[in-house]
Amino acid sequence: MTAARVWFITGASRGLGRAFTEAALAAGDRVVAAARDLGPLDDLAAAHPDSLVRLTLDVTDRAAVREVVDRAAAAFGRLDVVVNNAGVMLFGMVEEATEAQIRAQFDVNFFGAVWVAQAVVPYLRAQGSGHILQVTSMGAGGGFASVGFYAASKTALDSVSQALAMEVEPFGVKVTIVGPGGYGTDLFTRGTTMTQPRPEYEPLRAQLAEMWGEDAGPDPSTAAPVIMELVDLAEPPLRLIVGSASYDMVQEMDQARTEVYRAWEHLSRQAPG
Repeated sequence: MTAARVWFITGASRGLGRAFTEAALAAGDRVVAAARDLGPLDDLAAAHPDSLVRLTLDVTDRAAVREVVDRAAAAFGRLDVVVNNAGVMLFGMVEEATEAQIRAQFDVNFFGAVWVAQAVVPYLRAQGSGHILQVTSMGAGGGFASVGFYAASKTALDSVSQALAMEVEPFGVKVTIVGPGGYGTDLFTRGTTMTQPRPEYEPLRAQLAEMWGEDAGPDPSTAAPVIMELVDLAEPPLRLIVGSASYDMVQEMDQARTEVYRAWEHLSRQAPG
């Protein structure tokens, strides 16, 4: 790398977004950090006054996204790495979730990322380069009790990102779907909305609590080196699982899904389509 890259990171003030911001600055790159609350970035702003620009952003506001992306592109004259990281969690059973809760989940995790992608693509296409990192989840592509709507929002983003990758490839723009596992971020605390629990699901909740335990997961900073190596690749992968344990879990889920398909292949093949 001969020149400092310019990053645009959403959800940059905490968790993985904060970790990626720190790593990029430490590498000598420049960062436009976007978040609803910029206060947690005060220390980084003081340490990197010429390399960090902070912009307040609610990704659910499409007009605001376009305005902030325009300002981000103007800040350092280009955009090289775009990290769609902002996300929230809806925790609860499918029956329990309200319409407002479901829509809010998709407004941030899916539509927010789409609004950012739509806003940055014209800039990346015009410069003939760029790398969009769509942060989904290692669980994208499969639902799980109590986090079904979170997984659904990330799965929807996964599918759109595959289409986006095909659409922007001719312009020299790369897309990677980044699937992290459970890191110790505040996604599961201040980033979580809880449904009103129904008593019928208490036995299942107890089973899930025992299965997951109280381990908050590894520090987000441990994921940053993977991202830094990823953005250095001339030909990055379309999809990358971030986390050794998560990689094993995804492999197991894929194998289980394949086994189910094979078990019922005789029924599938009865139809000609």
